[in-house]
Amino acid sequence: MEVLKQAYQHPLLTTTDLDLIFAAHERVDLSKGDYILEKGQTLQTYAILEEGLIRSFLYDYEGNEMTTGFISKGEVVIETASFFQRIPTQEYLQCITNCTVWSIGYQQFQQLFHQIPAFREWGRAWLAYELFLSKKRATEMITDPAKQRYLHLLEERPEVVQQAPLKYIATYLGITDTSLSRIRKEIACDRR
Repeated sequence: MEVLKQAYQHPLLTTTDLDLIFAAHERVDLSKGDYILEKGQTLQTYAILEEGLIRSFLYDYEGNEMTTGFISKGEVVIETASFFQRIPTQEYLQCITNCTVWSIGYQQFQQLFHQIPAFREWGRAWLAYELFLSKKRATEMITDPAKQRYLHLLEERPEVVQQAPLKYIATYLGITDTSLSRIRKEIACDRR
């Protein structure tokens, strides 16, 4: 439950609000390789990741697998368009490692969202922050060279670099495995 306390930090949430929110979550253990969501499905649950690493990915127009994001400890496990708009997704959510999540179903989530005004405020703040991160990533993909994007990932998300296979990291950065290997060697040489 500690991860829920960390995830649901907002000055307007009272102890009573948090008790209701926490009680609605169910602990679920997932295995490495498990899919939480697959293309064509509509996400039925929203979750907070307690342990492990999850990736979101899709296939490009040529059939290449492209990692679009990583979800790590304390973060929300969601594909927002599918969950909130109730539309089938183009993306996949897959466990890279064994994972533990605290999950809540769509209907119960909606009920709490309408019942607890401070939960709506927390959600608004979370969504604004996620929009900021998405814009930041899109801008960096255009303005920063691959080495700089990797260094940002290494600094801001070390757990991803430690736990994710290099092929997933490479597609997330928009480069080939070979380019990522070269960048990693350059960085190792620079640090000597």
